[in-house]
Amino acid sequence: MYYVYLVGSEADLKQRYVGITTDLERRLDEHNKGKSPHTSKYLPWQLVTYVAFEDGNKAHAFEKYLKSGSGHAFANKRFW
Repeated sequence: MYYVYLVGSEADLKQRYVGITTDLERRLDEHNKGKSPHTSKYLPWQLVTYVAFEDGNKAHAFEKYLKSGSGHAFANKRFW
């Protein structure tokens, strides 16, 4: 399975991150151990939501959409 996930910083509520992984638990642990340069400054991170896909192409397309302008608007309305 491919997981598109959204995490939010507990230290700075304005900080959010969207990513993709095949191992959600491991990836969240990496974020909270500071292994990602994009998220290491705002530890700890909390999982907000995730969407599971069997098809990797669809998962990558959804992640790309969530990082676009209209995807930000959708995520702000539906997930955050």
